[in-house]
Amino acid sequence: MATQDPFAEETDPASTVLLTVECQRGVVGPDSALPELAAVARASGALVNVARLVAGAHEAGVQVVHAIAERRPDGRGASRNAHLFRVAERLPVQQLTGTHAVRVAEPIPVGDGDLVVRRLHGLSPLAGTGLDALLRNIGCRTLIVTGVSANVGIPNAVFDAVNLGYTALVPSDAIAGVPADYTAAMVRHTLALVATVTTTEAVLRGWRRRGRPRRTTGPEGLSPA
Repeated sequence: MATQDPFAEETDPASTVLLTVECQRGVVGPDSALPELAAVARASGALVNVARLVAGAHEAGVQVVHAIAERRPDGRGASRNAHLFRVAERLPVQQLTGTHAVRVAEPIPVGDGDLVVRRLHGLSPLAGTGLDALLRNIGCRTLIVTGVSANVGIPNAVFDAVNLGYTALVPSDAIAGVPADYTAAMVRHTLALVATVTTTEAVLRGWRRRGRPRRTTGPEGLSPA
């Protein structure tokens, strides 16, 4: 009797969503507000691997969601209850709504069917943004978390996903943090305890083996009219 592959089930395109976290021009682009983080994301290959995963998701019929952190020019609604937020207010590059800084960074492709979720507050793309409802509406069971940073945004997204009942999957070569060697420590000692840790190539290989599925819109298996 053939045995089922748990990893294949976790990455089933019909119930998997690929999430990019703060992969925006003002964070990982050449004019980043956080140049050290941007440099590591590029030098490590993490940003290229995010782009590979997004392109592979488009080909396989996997829903892509881009999580963008931004603020209004007047700062209304922005968090100020942590040192990180107060430092961000003084950075020379601001993640202002409607500016180039909050556009998805190259070389990540953005498809017509991609969803973009923007947050004005907090540390996580899943906290108070409506993303949880969107994921449930499209039948998501596994959330693949990519992007930056391994210091704050990625662990927050993973913990929130697990707390909300999703299976979190982290391609360790598609996330980055500072200093560069911190990412491996975070993955080994923290994320591996709560998420499935894998690689970009393993995810892409699994999708290629499956071919393009017919995505459903929710857990009931209803397709759009």
